[in-house]
Amino acid sequence: MLKHLLLAVVAAIAPGIAMAQSMASAGPTLAAVRARDILVCGTSTGAAGFSMPDSRGEYRGIDNDLCRALAAAVLGDPTKIRWVPLTTQARLTALQAGQVDVLIRTTTWTHVRDTANGLNFTAVNFYDGQGFLVNRRLGVTRATDLNGASICVVAGSTNELNLADWARTNRIQYSPVVFEQNDEARRSYIAGRCDAYSTDASQLAGLRSTFVNPNDHVILPEIISKEPHSPVVRHGDDQWFDIVRWTFFALLIAEENGITAANAEGFLRSENPEIRRLLGNSGDHGPMMGLDRRWAYNAIRAAGNYSEIFERNLGRGSAIGLARGLNGLWNQGGLMYAPPIR
Repeated sequence: MLKHLLLAVVAAIAPGIAMAQSMASAGPTLAAVRARDILVCGTSTGAAGFSMPDSRGEYRGIDNDLCRALAAAVLGDPTKIRWVPLTTQARLTALQAGQVDVLIRTTTWTHVRDTANGLNFTAVNFYDGQGFLVNRRLGVTRATDLNGASICVVAGSTNELNLADWARTNRIQYSPVVFEQNDEARRSYIAGRCDAYSTDASQLAGLRSTFVNPNDHVILPEIISKEPHSPVVRHGDDQWFDIVRWTFFALLIAEENGITAANAEGFLRSENPEIRRLLGNSGDHGPMMGLDRRWAYNAIRAAGNYSEIFERNLGRGSAIGLARGLNGLWNQGGLMYAPPIR
């Protein structure tokens, strides 16, 4: 009887053991990151609040903090990152060619990018929409007042395409002034080479915050597009896709449960089942992706939960001063929602 019972137990747990062992092996991207002991992260050439070097040359922004969380989850150290600044036109090609491990760079999730370019978008980390910035002295109060205006825009972006669609739909005549990089467009707008600048509204707020006299410039009320930003990886490596996606989800779940960078260690003693799974005290959720059990704990300790990252870089207390809005949690009027760790 005992022999039969033991055989039954072994038969029951053997598939789970085999699955854990097979899923623990590193896929091509995870293996490459570990071999060089560096995460290569594609970032922006400059977007205040999202990615921009500070006075010491350290990249600061919501996108940079997500890269740091990922490095901590994978390598246990948020400083093990090589930043690769990429223009709008070069960013997708660089990821496709394997020049970066992940692209976290104000990149809008669209059908063509997701299906035709050999790329996977992991999870929306910021909900945005395209708007217009104008000098207050022009007296423009609505976007439709821009008929006949010159408008600065960045080449190769969804903004360039959205602007053309919006103008065609509303029968607006405009002269596009197209630049390869955001910084070129910014300088040209400040110099008066164009009447308006059109890009994602959050980036306009960040741009405006860097002006000498920000109150001289107005962000118009209209939003003309949907711009869901998402970290991007290459097709063909589901494990790496899962790692990038679930690292972001872990930061949302941490916010839901009040876990911060400062108090995460104390939550290791929590008896809450979801928190125990998140922080690696129960279950094999890290090993299932080829990571340490403390992967999420390391990410939270490195960057904070999503609220901390948002408020530090974009929120009311920052120079940019954005409200959470759509980027609030699902149970607080926003769209941010993470599947359960179970």
